[in-house]
Amino acid sequence: MKEWKYEKSVPVIGSYDVVVAGAGPAGICAAVAAARSGVNVALVERYGVLGGNLTAGYVGPILGMVGKGTMRDEVMDLLGVPDNDMIGETGVAHDMEKAKRVLAEFVAREKIDVFLQTPIVDGIVEDMSLKGLMVMTKEGMRIIEGKVTVDATGDGDVAHFAGAPVEKGREDGLMQPVTLEFTLEGVDESQAITCIGDVDDVKLNGERFLDYCARCARQGLLPKNLAAVRLHPTVRPGQRQVNTTQYNGADATRVQDLFAAEVELRRQIEILVKFFRENLPGYEKCWCMASGDTLGVRETRRVQGEYVITAKELAAGKRFWDVVVHKAEFIVDIHNPAGAGQAEDKIQYVVPYDLPYRCFVPLKVENLLTAGRCISGTHRAHASYRVMSICMAMGEAAGTAAALCIKEGCTPRSLEVKKLQDVLTEKGVDLFSE
Repeated sequence: MKEWKYEKSVPVIGSYDVVVAGAGPAGICAAVAAARSGVNVALVERYGVLGGNLTAGYVGPILGMVGKGTMRDEVMDLLGVPDNDMIGETGVAHDMEKAKRVLAEFVAREKIDVFLQTPIVDGIVEDMSLKGLMVMTKEGMRIIEGKVTVDATGDGDVAHFAGAPVEKGREDGLMQPVTLEFTLEGVDESQAITCIGDVDDVKLNGERFLDYCARCARQGLLPKNLAAVRLHPTVRPGQRQVNTTQYNGADATRVQDLFAAEVELRRQIEILVKFFRENLPGYEKCWCMASGDTLGVRETRRVQGEYVITAKELAAGKRFWDVVVHKAEFIVDIHNPAGAGQAEDKIQYVVPYDLPYRCFVPLKVENLLTAGRCISGTHRAHASYRVMSICMAMGEAAGTAAALCIKEGCTPRSLEVKKLQDVLTEKGVDLFSE
């Protein structure tokens, strides 16, 4: 590859105790938790709106579950979906437009400095210690200094730029497909089916709905990779949130892969709406009222940390001495990297499990924590903890830890975890119940 050597002095636009990279479910909770702990915080976001998959990504319903007392409960109340369950049996997709407002207000109340439309382009590292972020703004490149940084980018961008070891995908390198979710309007609730996903045995005209969809794909009525049609209710009657489009083979950290996925997924939306109108009772007059502004990415980098959690431990409901997220629960949900539906013949359920602090502490790089789907785990474990409820709890734990490092004058790697657990417990977070 051809290279250019480029050298330039870059202004510092702010110095903070804690810098949070990424304002998705994990990032907003990390920033708010750190600010509430009394330190000064910057939140850096590449898009022009807060929320990540809660807003720009257009993902719903919010799935997964964690123990009581986390910031997840607060956010769910703000979004008007406090009764969402682990798998979506009672869960509904939230109002994405409302989310853009209430999440911005949620962050603004804490006097956090927010940098929107500010992609991160590098980490500022000295002796493997992260000192800040190189960002791009409309005024040019700038540096945001931070004593402790939380990487909540989803893709592990900061950790990767700083030199932490990362992994991607399963053993053959393939990752779960990307998706564009969209919302249907004009659905007749007196007739229309709902289907929460591959665990659902709901029937259409006496046939399991997902089997019907698979048959339609074999017959050419649907593209073969769209055989798993998921139709979730939303907070508004007459709507369905559709999680069905699928593009295999993309690596969302490679810009060369993104546009082809975008074109294909938007083409699939049109195909699906036509199929629904022609084949599903109650969907005859449906139309696509909105869709994601960016690809819904399930899997990219996993940052290798002090501990690598496995799906076997999740299935066993493993407890850890350094627990910071308790009773996390979601199925091992591996959307097929090489075809339609699930990658495994049988979906693995889990026993509510712990996430240990060591999974949030990357190898090799100091003054850095991770939160969200990029924490340290295997490909199969990641397929469970990647969902938004669990990411919110991870963000709260990481933000609290970052603030405590400032107060204790230590690095995340040397932080006494018992002190972090005490702080979380005092806030009402359940870490130790049976």
